[in-house]
Amino acid sequence: MPQNLSLAIPSAVGSLDQYVSSVNRIPLLTEAEEIDLATRLRNDGDLEAARRLVMSHLRLVVAIARGYLGYGLPHADLIQEGNIGLMKAVKRFDPTRGVRLVSFAIHWIKAEIHEYIIRNWRLVKIATTKAQRKLFFNLRGLKSSSNTLSHDEVRAVAAQLGVKPEEVTEMETRLGGRDIALEGSGDNDDEHFAPIAYLPDPHAEPSEALALAQEARLQEEGLHNALASLDDRSRAIVQRRWLTEGDSATLHDLAAEYGVSAERIRQIEAKAMQKMRGLLAA
Repeated sequence: MPQNLSLAIPSAVGSLDQYVSSVNRIPLLTEAEEIDLATRLRNDGDLEAARRLVMSHLRLVVAIARGYLGYGLPHADLIQEGNIGLMKAVKRFDPTRGVRLVSFAIHWIKAEIHEYIIRNWRLVKIATTKAQRKLFFNLRGLKSSSNTLSHDEVRAVAAQLGVKPEEVTEMETRLGGRDIALEGSGDNDDEHFAPIAYLPDPHAEPSEALALAQEARLQEEGLHNALASLDDRSRAIVQRRWLTEGDSATLHDLAAEYGVSAERIRQIEAKAMQKMRGLLAA
């Protein structure tokens, strides 16, 4: 039995109508043909037999995927995921159990589609337990109308699916909502009114802004006073080394300018910086 079942099957990406039309023209297998092909695959690893089993059931995937269009995901993507489930079913199918492949494959197709919907429905996970997943995929069908569930209906659904009433309410709210992009598309001026523009900036809060401004002012005043405490040469060296826009002076540049060694400039700089740090920390 091959560990990796890779088959050349038609892709649903592209013209979906053409894909559906083509898979619906693929002939169905008789029970005898199905048993023969499944036996060849199981005993001999016959990939051609596997391909024929998959191809004859592609229409089943299309039908099942159509039932999940209410979740707002592309039909083609649902079909592609369902096809993966179908191939897993073919790989695991045992013809000796007396069950037709169609009955066995339904579970695997739905399971793969379910996983795809859960991964893509919301950025935030909405169904983490088995009961919540059951609620997610059955709530739409249990609602008698598009209206919000009443209190009694919420309790009835919760009892039927084995979840808490508040979980039913939360799931109904999420299913009825839509994902909204935080940022605009950038195609027009509407991007200025995207939701991200209304998110609070913690630094824009008045007291926070005033505190930051005061801190910056104190730092500037402290630096000015610290520099003022230095002698002219030391202050010039610190300013040329650290407070000049663009390229700062090197130790050798300053050594040539003051007629001393680069080591002497380093010593003057280190002593000046130590004095400034002491004043700023006070």
